[in-house]
Parts: sequence; C-alpha cells; structure tokens
Amino acid sequence: MTGTLAARLWPVEAGNATTRAIVLIVAGSLLLTLSAKVQVPFWPVPMTMQTFVVLLLGATYGSTLGAATVLAYLAQGAVGLPVFAKGGGLAYMMGPTGGYLLGFLVAAWLVGKLAERGLDRRVPTALGLFLLGDLVIFAFGVSWLASLIGLEKAWAAGVVPFLPAEALKIALAMALLPLAWRLGERRSG
Repeated sequence: MTGTLAARLWPVEAGNATTRAIVLIVAGSLLLTLSAKVQVPFWPVPMTMQTFVVLLLGATYGSTLGAATVLAYLAQGAVGLPVFAKGGGLAYMMGPTGGYLLGFLVAAWLVGKLAERGLDRRVPTALGLFLLGDLVIFAFGVSWLASLIGLEKAWAAGVVPFLPAEALKIALAMALLPLAWRLGERRSG
C-alpha cells in the first residue's frame, strides 16, 4: 500500500484538491509555529517540538505537501513574521539556526517521499525514516553552524545537547505514526 496518511484520512476528490492543500498547509505551518514557541523543560537544554513536527508533517502529508508546508513556514519567517523560536526575518534565517531551517525543508521532502512508499507504517521502518530525517536536519544545521563557529564548536553546541531530546521525539514519532495508520485503516475499512 502506498500513499500518505493525510490522503487516507482526507482523500483528494474532484474539486477539493486546492482547498485541501491550502487547509493542510495553513494548519501545518501553524503547528510548526506553535512547536517553535513551546519549550518543554528537558535535560540538558529545553526542547522545542519543531523537528518532531517537521518529521511528522513529511510522513503524514507526503513529499510535495510536506515540503510545501515547510516552505510556507519559512516564507512566513522570511517576511518577518515571528514564526521561529526567537523571531523572524531574513537576518534570523541567516543566523546560527539557518542551516537547521533549510534542513527542515529537505527532511520534510525526503521523509515524505519515503513515507509515500510505506516506510511510515511499521515501527522498525518508521524508526529508520525518522532517524534519516533527523540526520538530514542536523547535517544541514551543523554544516551551516560550522561555517560560522567551526566544526568542533558546532558539534558541541548544535548536536550534543539535543541528542536526548531528539531520541525522545523520534521514539514518540515512530510510535504515533504506525498507530495513526492502524486507526486510519479501521476508520476507512
């Protein structure tokens, strides 16, 4: 079985494709904004839920709609809307977190593409899918950050403190998505 969870729960029908896409993109970009603003106390640094939402958007929406949602979020930030963790604007996007923001776009597309092939439906493959998505986000983020402060400092500041939180978010995502698929199959079956 191929396709996305969003297509299973809200099928594309004649006449609703544009409305459906707009509603899902707006809802997804609002969810991304909220995930950037809410900080959960965690060790060793507070955690936002942005990477969790990016990975779930890609897996749930698929490559095109997932990437379009993240692109809409980034466009909102680029024009100055305070959608990011600490503000918005092009200067913010060119700052230390700029690579992570670009990684969100690539990860949403890649996770979506692999989810369209069914890799989001079972826990073992969902684990691989979300690990790969997180790896993409951190590869872009650390590369960008390293160009500003050097690789060693980028690794120490931009990866290591976030590993425990990322492990928790990946575990949550890999448990939620296969469960959502099972519920969606019951609903449509």
